[in-house]
Amino acid sequence: MPDTTPELWTTEMCAEHLGIKPKSASGLLSRRGIKRVGEDRHPTSGRIVALFLADEVRALADDRQPGRRTDQA
Repeated sequence: MPDTTPELWTTEMCAEHLGIKPKSASGLLSRRGIKRVGEDRHPTSGRIVALFLADEVRALADDRQPGRRTDQA
């Protein structure tokens, strides 16, 4: 039976995939309506980090066009 567990990424992993800084990734994910699906503890610092569905982040990366004006049609 195949594994149906969704792949989850931290904000840092999302930022790396998107090619931006983690703080920028956090804002971008929020603006685009990507909701966090959980949280976990960072393995080194122990702080709580948000988790996002990797498929949603990949879809965002495919649609993303840096510099595109979204306030004008």
